[in-house]
Amino acid sequence: MSNTTHAFTRRQALGITAGLATGALLAGGAGTAAAAPRERVWRGTRSQNGWPVDGPTATSRIEGTDVDVRLAKGDVSTVLLYVARRFAYEIDMLRSGDVQGHGTDRQVGAPFESNRLSGTAITIRPLFYPLGADLATGMTDQERTVVRDILVDCQDVVAWGGDLRPVKESHFQIDVPPGDPRLSRLAQRIQGWDTTPGRGAGSIDAFAPARLRRAAKAAVAR
Repeated sequence: MSNTTHAFTRRQALGITAGLATGALLAGGAGTAAAAPRERVWRGTRSQNGWPVDGPTATSRIEGTDVDVRLAKGDVSTVLLYVARRFAYEIDMLRSGDVQGHGTDRQVGAPFESNRLSGTAITIRPLFYPLGADLATGMTDQERTVVRDILVDCQDVVAWGGDLRPVKESHFQIDVPPGDPRLSRLAQRIQGWDTTPGRGAGSIDAFAPARLRRAAKAAVAR
C-alpha cells in the first residue's frame, strides 16, 4: 500500500517519465519497443461510452477528503464518487490536484479518454499512472487488489483503465450507456451502503478471504 505522503517512488517516477514521452518510444524487453499513444481530437457529440458531452454536470466533494470533482449529475456522480472514496480510504489519501473529472479539452490519447468530456470518467493521479505506461511502473499488487474489489462491487458498471488498451491505471469510467438500469441499481445500492453502519467505503477490507475469492472469480470471468 502507498503511505500517506506524496513522495515519489522509483516506480512512480518511471511512470511519469513514460507519460511525458508522447511521440517517443518506450523501451521494451528483449529489444522491443512500443510507440507512445498519439493524441487526436475527439469530434463526437457523445463520448466513447455513449454519453452526451454537453450533459449537465455538478461539482461534488469526495467524502473524507478536501478534493472536489466535477461529474455528470445523478447516478454517475454517485458511482464515481464511491470509486474515488475507496481509493482515498484504501490506497492513499487524495489531495488537491489528484483527481480530474469533467473536462473540455478534446485532445485525447485514446478513445476512452473522451469519457471525461461527458463527466462520466475520472482520472486519479494521472502523473503516477499515465496512459501507455508499463504496468511494472504502475500500481502495486496490493493496490490492484483493492481496485479489483472496487470493480466487483460496481458489477460491470465501471471499467478500469488497467484493463483497457492502451493501459491507463489512473482511469475509471462508467461503462454502460445512458438509461441502462444497471447504473441506477448500483447507485441505489451504494446509497444504501452509505446509510448502513459497517457497509460501504471506509468499512471494507478488500483482503478479507471471501472478498479475495470473489474478486478472483470475477477476474477469471472477465
